[in-house]
Amino acid sequence: MRDLAPEICRQRLVVEGLCHAPIDAPEIRKYLSELSSAIDMVSLMEPVTHQSPLYGWAGWIHWETSGAHFYAWDVPRLFFSVDIYACKPFSAQTVLDLTQASFDAYDLVHKEF
Repeated sequence: MRDLAPEICRQRLVVEGLCHAPIDAPEIRKYLSELSSAIDMVSLMEPVTHQSPLYGWAGWIHWETSGAHFYAWDVPRLFFSVDIYACKPFSAQTVLDLTQASFDAYDLVHKEF
């Protein structure tokens, strides 16, 4: 993909994992708040969550330099996905460490772009 705005920093990271227990709204809000601090992002709002009866929990936080989305499924398996978009550099390893510890993930994959 051709970079249409090379002068604008954009970093994206997707993290997905399998965990032992369902993830609920308080855990999602706590994680998104801790994520903000861990990678030094300025939050513009408290994390927001919503539960879909068909697909499970979702959460979002808005940062001064973009934001992050979180999704958690109970069925067909205990699975979560985190999507981070930032216009400020951050440590992917810090995100991976925090995510694994927050949800006791026994399998974790990621892609940075």
